[in-house]
Amino acid sequence: MSKVAVLGAGISGLAAAWDLRRCGHKVLVLEAGPKAGGVIRTEAREGYLLEAGPNTIALRGDDSARGLLKQTDLLGEAIDANPEASRRFVVRGGQLVPVPTSPSAVLGTGLFSMGAKIRLMLEPLLRRGKDPDETVAAFVKRRLGREALDYAVDPFVSGVYAAKPESMIMRHAFPKLVELEKERRSLILGGMRLARQRKKEGVPNTRLISFRDGLATLPRRLAKDLGESLRTNAPVQEVTREASGWGVEWTENGETHKYGFDSVFCALPAHKLSAIAWENLKSQEDISIVAEAPHHPVTVIYHGFRANDVGHPLDGFGFLVPRKENLGILGTLFSSTLFPERAPEGHVLLTTFVGGERQPEMAEKSDDALHRIVWEDLHALLDLKADPVFRHLRRWPKAIPLPDHGQDARLAAARRISENNPGLHWTGSHLAGVSLSYCIEGALKESSNHG
Repeated sequence: MSKVAVLGAGISGLAAAWDLRRCGHKVLVLEAGPKAGGVIRTEAREGYLLEAGPNTIALRGDDSARGLLKQTDLLGEAIDANPEASRRFVVRGGQLVPVPTSPSAVLGTGLFSMGAKIRLMLEPLLRRGKDPDETVAAFVKRRLGREALDYAVDPFVSGVYAAKPESMIMRHAFPKLVELEKERRSLILGGMRLARQRKKEGVPNTRLISFRDGLATLPRRLAKDLGESLRTNAPVQEVTREASGWGVEWTENGETHKYGFDSVFCALPAHKLSAIAWENLKSQEDISIVAEAPHHPVTVIYHGFRANDVGHPLDGFGFLVPRKENLGILGTLFSSTLFPERAPEGHVLLTTFVGGERQPEMAEKSDDALHRIVWEDLHALLDLKADPVFRHLRRWPKAIPLPDHGQDARLAAARRISENNPGLHWTGSHLAGVSLSYCIEGALKESSNHG
């Protein structure tokens, strides 16, 4: 079996390394930070359980994420999101309005005007699109209308990517919807038919899950299984293509190490690639193209309140904010509703997101300014009656990679590098997609290609 170096111990690197090791390869994972997990970080503070990055994993059918959890014996430890989490809100007119979850609910919702509802009803009559580079905004406006873009998709995109729908290419950001239009023409009718087909075939329903001790349970389990094959505080300095394989140089405990490997899996964030010296590669200029994935700053703000000081029942997943509402926040999760034991008894935890492509300058304000901005917005929306009894924040200067107009060039560059340099593999959220399930799927697919 071959010797493999895996660069980066985020979920993509961990999943690839775990699978390669399971198949008998000798693996060494090199992580620059003090812990494995990348953006998956769970922290306990004053009785609150805080998620600094993603808050859930979506298990869709029999996907790769479900398979990985099953193989690591974590599926039995998973806890499902509160059934109330299926209820989600969007801000309109300064009020939280429930998002309709069925065609009949759309007719009665206050989220859309009568004109917008009529426009939605016309969707099954529309032709398929022809522009392969259509943006998310153009796709939604064409199929569902302007109001659906402003009050449904714009806030949804801010919740997933912290971005603007005008900046992202639809087939990269939401490939399954593009495929649905291609195969079924109508998103509404096609979605209903697909749901009936999945039910008939017995495909498991999508599960939103976490773990009692938070999402960091997953990278901790993978890191534990990897054992001494994982090195933290070990930043990679140089990767060199050699006649007989690959040389990887890194520093650890103040010392420089360089070993030879048969192959290298790069699972680093795009913005970390330029910190490495890539030597003797063919198509070396393509490294800079892959590294160009845009990342905007996001700050996560946590507020704990006494439950009696919050007028809103917090009976849902949380709420998202459309740009048209002109607020300082992107949205808020009702974290203590979503999963149990996220706040002390008699208290609630709210997790709010600020910045992104929409308002990057907002994420860089001082701690006190951010807490004040968030409190003012939440005070009006959730009928807050007192100041928070707990507050904390986490800054991500470079948060979520965006699948913008340059995504095709980056994917093509990654393919050229691999094709011209056998043994060098690429994976990660900037290539596979930002959801945890997509990261896991992309990593396992790449590890299976190794043989």
